[in-house]
Amino acid sequence: MGKKRKHVETQVIEPAKKDEGAPERPKRTLLGWKDKPEVKETEFIPPQQGGFRNKEKVLVTCSRRINFRYRHLMLNLVSLLPHCKKDSKVESKSTKGATLNELVELKNGSSALFFECRKHKDLYLWMVKCPGGPSVKFLVNAVHTMEELKLTGNHLKGSRPLLTFSANFDKDAHWKLLKEMIMQIFGTPKDHRKSKPFYDHVFVFSIVDDHIWFRNYQISVPHNETDKIARGGLDKMTLVEVGPRFCLNPIKIFGGSFGGPTLYENPFFVSPNQIRALEKKQKAGKFAKKVKAKTRRKMHELSNPLEPDEFADMWKE
Repeated sequence: MGKKRKHVETQVIEPAKKDEGAPERPKRTLLGWKDKPEVKETEFIPPQQGGFRNKEKVLVTCSRRINFRYRHLMLNLVSLLPHCKKDSKVESKSTKGATLNELVELKNGSSALFFECRKHKDLYLWMVKCPGGPSVKFLVNAVHTMEELKLTGNHLKGSRPLLTFSANFDKDAHWKLLKEMIMQIFGTPKDHRKSKPFYDHVFVFSIVDDHIWFRNYQISVPHNETDKIARGGLDKMTLVEVGPRFCLNPIKIFGGSFGGPTLYENPFFVSPNQIRALEKKQKAGKFAKKVKAKTRRKMHELSNPLEPDEFADMWKE
């Protein structure tokens, strides 16, 4: 008889588990090995460590049919702000807000300075934070460009400015808002690729008669190889004006970008059209006074006739 086979229990071989800690092998693609894993759109990527970084970019543009002096003022501001981007002219219409918001988005900007010229005489400045607002509309007066002034001050192009404000900016809420907007727009970001990492000029913003007056000064330091100035020696530093000069008269502050709800309205603002109309009335008043004087003279002559002269016809014979 044959021997019986021993019953051997069949053991199920389990597949080897993958080591969760081991890195996966990169996938092969048509363009080579794919080292970095794909990131899904829904996946959250934590921000980089290192704190806040100022990436302010300002779009500077103007409306069509602008005056030459106002265009030179805009170019002076472009040369003073290394973090700005200049764009072509925009038509000054009711839809300019949507157009400018789109331009700012295309330029990857966060703010805008729009110079709007009306009747070749009046210059309005829009200072806007895009796309959420707020926005401020100014009337620009007392404009003097760098080419017009020919001042002796000079500073390096692209250097960062010191911003100084008068104490009046801390009185009311609308002045505080304007101060914050000016700091964000006119302050050059640190380590900007077009800026230089030192300060050699000052932007001065002061409030006089509810107007914001702008001045630009160079910080002049006497420096010789033999006589070097000590660090922090402010008594030997002087300020030399560079230019340009202009005055901003705030009209309205809006809650949105180029519009929206009105947050503040200047009660003392008088439009230049009203000023010109009053001047015309005054000139027309002079002529009206002359006409009235003539009619009064005629009425006086008619009411008081002269007596006939006895000797008027004596020499005619």
